[in-house]
This record gives sequence, C-alpha cells and structure tokens, in this order.
Amino acid sequence: MNNLEILRAGIEEFNLEVTDEKLQKLKKYREILVEWNKVMNLTGIDEEKDVYIKHFLDSISAVTNGYINDNISLIDVGTGAGFPGLPLKVCLDNMQLTLLDSLNKRINFLQEVSKELDLEGIEFIHGRAEDFGKSEEYREQFDVATARAVAGLPILMEFCVPFVKVGGYFICLKGPNANLELEESQAAMDALGIEFVEKIDIKLPDLELNHNILVFKKIKNTPSKYPRKAGKPSKNPIK
Repeated sequence: MNNLEILRAGIEEFNLEVTDEKLQKLKKYREILVEWNKVMNLTGIDEEKDVYIKHFLDSISAVTNGYINDNISLIDVGTGAGFPGLPLKVCLDNMQLTLLDSLNKRINFLQEVSKELDLEGIEFIHGRAEDFGKSEEYREQFDVATARAVAGLPILMEFCVPFVKVGGYFICLKGPNANLELEESQAAMDALGIEFVEKIDIKLPDLELNHNILVFKKIKNTPSKYPRKAGKPSKNPIK
C-alpha cells in the first residue's frame, strides 16, 4: 500500500466518503506544512506517512460516534498547524470551522493552506482562548469545541468549554494517560458545567500507541468568571 492508499483506507475506517480530490487536498496540505516548517516550528513530524497517520488520521478520528459531522459549527482551540480542525474540514465540506491560535504566524500558515486547498466556511482568530471565551460573539456559540494540545485536561477544559453552547460537546484528543487526566478533572467539569460522556479508544494504522478521544457534554451555562484571565488557567488549574 502506498501512503495515499493508507490515508484513504484510514479515512474509510471512520465511515467517511473519500474522493480523489480530498486525498489530493490532504497531500497538498502536507507539502505546504513541510515547506513552512523549514522557517517556523509547526511540527516535529514531516515524513509523508507519519503526517498522514499521526496528524491527519488522528485528527479525522474525532468523527467517531458522530459528535462531529457535516452540519455543525466547530471551534478548534489552540489549533497550531490546524489539527484536528483542518483535516476534519477537508472531509466535512459543510462544517462551519473556526480556528483559534495565539500565534499570528500560525494563523498566516492556516490561511495559506485554506486558500491553496480552496476551503470555504472557515474563520481564523488570532488570540487567546481566555480572551475570546469571554466575548459575546463567541461565548457559548459552538456545537463543538476541540483541542489536541499537550496541556493538562483541566486547563484545556477552561480554554474550550466556554465556547460550547448548552447541549454541545467538548471533544479532546488525548494520548495514553487519558484515564489519569480524567480523574484530575472532576472539579473542572463541575465548575464549567460539563459531564463526561465516553472515552473512545482509537487504533491508528502501524502505531503501537493507542490514542483516546474524550467526549464531554455541556449540561449548563459556564459561570461568567470562566475562563479566568490569561495565564491563570495554566498556572492554577481548577481543582
């Protein structure tokens, strides 16, 4: 199997339709990523097969069990090089996507990728989650918030949950320590108004390491004091 065939088979495993056009868009995305990565730090992974599996398929796996689909609005918080938001958008044309990142250079990269891939229905925000989570324009406006960052779960919750409307979902892509992080997050869940729905184990091709998707449902409005001022959630997570 060549690398594009691995990518195609992987996407089909998640019950999504794969066209040649979508595969070519993802191929181009990886090429732009490698080019920009020479002058700015976007990823430590740039081999074609690794990008397809560890970035693209890992991102697309967030559709498992149907919380993310073509008819939703999604904000990807701290999106970095666009994961999981942009690979999801390539597969789900009609999804309304907002990409939020605190580094303007990354936003420039994401705009370039979106233009080259001819993607529409994307909003780009340069800023901090702590600031935009307070803004009436964005607070509790989204069906889903996602994060695939290395911050601890209580911190990610405070960044992401204020964006989610009641009845919507916070979906977090995590590595093998998901259970431990869940235990440390009960206070944050209670404070922010969410409940744990399920942990989904994801098997990616050729990888020993299992990835997990944690799904939380928003059951009540987040109190107005959250998110706290920039820097606070990281220094002093909700306990």
